[in-house]
Amino acid sequence: MPLTRKRKQRTPDAQMPVLEHLAELRRRIFICAIAIALGGIVAFTFSNQIIDFLLEYYKEATDDPKKALVFTAPADAFLTRLKVATYGGIVLALPVWLWQLWRFMTPGLHPNEKRYAVPFLVSALVLFGLGAVVAFLTLEPALHFLIAVGGDAQQPLFTSDKYLGLVSLMVVAFGLAFEFPVVLVFLLLARVITTAQLRKARRWAIVAIVTFSALITPSQDPYSLAFMAVPMYLFYEGAILIGRILKR
Repeated sequence: MPLTRKRKQRTPDAQMPVLEHLAELRRRIFICAIAIALGGIVAFTFSNQIIDFLLEYYKEATDDPKKALVFTAPADAFLTRLKVATYGGIVLALPVWLWQLWRFMTPGLHPNEKRYAVPFLVSALVLFGLGAVVAFLTLEPALHFLIAVGGDAQQPLFTSDKYLGLVSLMVVAFGLAFEFPVVLVFLLLARVITTAQLRKARRWAIVAIVTFSALITPSQDPYSLAFMAVPMYLFYEGAILIGRILKR
């Protein structure tokens, strides 16, 4: 009778071998890439409408309803649509890659903690959407500041790739920054940190949040910094409150 090799089953509490861990990471990255590509196709289809929508903020910031974006090379217009499609694909694929991120990290959690999967996904989506809304609310005063700081000797004439790249980066930056409480709560659930440590590190957290906001905001204006840093600190305090409720 030939000997058959039984496949070793991994229990929830068992550690995943390194090679299996890397294989799972590669599979989940591949799924995320496919989702982003499909989302990018959808975004590219509506890229002209998206550009028209974003152009309105430029017109309002310059008080010129006839203001238009320009491009300086034959391929720039098409490349700009591709850039918009790329960022749009990342946003549209957000539920997929957040779910894949959660599934990749949950083997380290206890079974009773894995029930937080749906709240994690919903809260992450809501917070990213909230960050995008704040980015758009910040965009007009940020543009006013950036245009006015140049003085009357300089007149704005934005190229499409620079302007749309700035707006897209702002939306992504604010969306990711607003995921801050989700990260903190996950670290509390995983017992990597405790609420006592968070309370003790408040002063350092303020410095880190302000520094992070100054570095990640692509427009580098004080409005964007304030609109990002203040909510992030409020999220920090909210994570402490949630941690105390969860007794972490």
